[in-house]
Amino acid sequence: MRCDFSKKILAAATAAMALVSYGCSSGGSPSPTPTPQQQNGAVTISISDSSTEDWATIGVKVLSISLTPQGGGNEVPVFTAPTPAPFVNLLQLDQLSEILGNVSIPQGTYTAATITVSSSSNDIILTASADPETGFAGSPSSTIPNNQIQVVGAKGGSTIPVKVTLDEPLVVTANQNNALDLEFDLSHPAFIVAHVPPANSGLTMWAVDFTPICRQRHIHDIRRLLLRHHYGTVTQVSSDNSTLTFDKDYAVYPPTNPETEISSSQTLNVLADATNGTLFYDMDAKTRTTMKDFGSVASTVVGKFIRVAARYQVDGSLVAVRIWASSSFNSVWLSPEGHVLHVNNNTDTIVVENELGVGVPLTVDANTLFYFRTPANAQSDATSIGQGPAFLTNLQRGFKVHASVVDPLAAPLVASSIDIEIARFDGVITGSSLTNFTYTRNFRTVKDDYTVTLPYINAATPNGTDPMSGAAITGFKWWNFTFPTIVDTGANAVSDFATATNGAVNFGGTVGLMRVRGQSYSIWNDPNGANSWAASTTVLTPTQVPLGQAATAYSNGSFTVSVPGGANAVPVSLSTSSGSATLVYQVDWTNNVLTVSPVDISTSAGQSTLTTNLVAGTPVRVYGIPQADGTIKCYVLTYFTGFAQASTN
Repeated sequence: MRCDFSKKILAAATAAMALVSYGCSSGGSPSPTPTPQQQNGAVTISISDSSTEDWATIGVKVLSISLTPQGGGNEVPVFTAPTPAPFVNLLQLDQLSEILGNVSIPQGTYTAATITVSSSSNDIILTASADPETGFAGSPSSTIPNNQIQVVGAKGGSTIPVKVTLDEPLVVTANQNNALDLEFDLSHPAFIVAHVPPANSGLTMWAVDFTPICRQRHIHDIRRLLLRHHYGTVTQVSSDNSTLTFDKDYAVYPPTNPETEISSSQTLNVLADATNGTLFYDMDAKTRTTMKDFGSVASTVVGKFIRVAARYQVDGSLVAVRIWASSSFNSVWLSPEGHVLHVNNNTDTIVVENELGVGVPLTVDANTLFYFRTPANAQSDATSIGQGPAFLTNLQRGFKVHASVVDPLAAPLVASSIDIEIARFDGVITGSSLTNFTYTRNFRTVKDDYTVTLPYINAATPNGTDPMSGAAITGFKWWNFTFPTIVDTGANAVSDFATATNGAVNFGGTVGLMRVRGQSYSIWNDPNGANSWAASTTVLTPTQVPLGQAATAYSNGSFTVSVPGGANAVPVSLSTSSGSATLVYQVDWTNNVLTVSPVDISTSAGQSTLTTNLVAGTPVRVYGIPQADGTIKCYVLTYFTGFAQASTN
């Protein structure tokens, strides 16, 4: 299984104005000493994720999130799931954030977070993609039975607390904005492991391990957070018609027909865009209106279900870009959301994969508008970038979109608008120069293959902030997969990237060359890519070497690996430096029990464990980046004990 990028839990903390009360005397006696009340900050909790080619749904139940004060003390709760706890499909949150709710907490410094998830296999949904990668152990569009899901660490309890120590403490103060981002790393090879135990009659088991996959990601500007569309029930419109208030709703998983909602008491406020106008779609009347306040719908929208595309302002308030409203939850929900599965320029259709692993065809006609979500730029976020079938040449498989349809009950569905939330290109990188580079991406369905050459964004184009210092970045930036805080930016970023991506290793035989792979997130209409895409950010992702075996034993930081069909054994180098050591996992099947154990090779004990177990013939899975000297720089190594080689996936 190859998983791309990461999934994350994100908490954007917006500190509110604090109130202090004082006692007051009405007589002649002295006033008592003022006693200040605890100052609070308002914390907005959201979760986000990234994509994988193999799954349509990875549904989990996040039951609660709490923060640990510096110096100890009681945990401070910041999120509690409604009852019944809804599933969150992490696959729909491809680099997006979903707000769970708001809560007021004491100001202060918080150094850790605890995310509690349900450990029951009944509370996990794994639905395979309609078109997974070749070699994926599941069947297309199938849902893994609960009896084939094993939650690692579930020892009879109903929950698993995942503790994350914050690299950069969260400081909640009055009149300031703060952001905390905790990632569930979907690409982590220990997160979902498929295996076929020798004594299990050939039945594939799926081990899900939450404990090793959380980490902090630094966010310095909430205006750049790309939010998933919100669902809710409108409770009121403010007296000045500027603000709409709604209680957040969650969809039932697996989806029902018609889809129904799980109501919550988590309240969100959203402002009308008084400058650019908010597009308001009445799904019942099939009308579209641009409004700069909610006065025209204030008397009719309360009690209705809505779907909202919104963005943050610097003060932490939400502004609506587009709103869809209906008396039926199903009408606002039935708007295909997911990753683009196919694009057919001959029939003017795209296929968007839904949560059931089913491709939903959408017809693009002359009236279909395309938008590219850019929350940091209000005018751009509200302006379409293309219209009609001609724009389909700019879409590729893997883009994350949320479409709206003219009539949710029509067949076929006709798209009225398509929000492109993530324009992601990935694959093998070749031809890196100082002006552009080329991706070659091959899919299980050959007609989806693409080769595309992307320019780098202009050196003067704003591109976020440094994850450690918070300094503004302009121009192209990139990093290695496991070191997201070490970002290569500035005048040498492009030349460094070209050097890093022109390496390869040669297994020979039918396997041949393996080159550097990456993922790029692109922006529309940059000066270096007028009316097209240009790469703003690239992450070098580890190339997954086919399941092989150690050709030589591990010794002093290296070994060689051979793979089926290859004629050559390739050297693999591991880092043993503390803080940047290669992630090593021992996967063991003994007495019908699966164990996934991290091995810290920055310690002498870990080195001894690896030396003892990684001998010639041991089944191994290597994830690493090919180097110019013909070696693989290994970022993640998994070796298997208690298995026959043919019994592991």
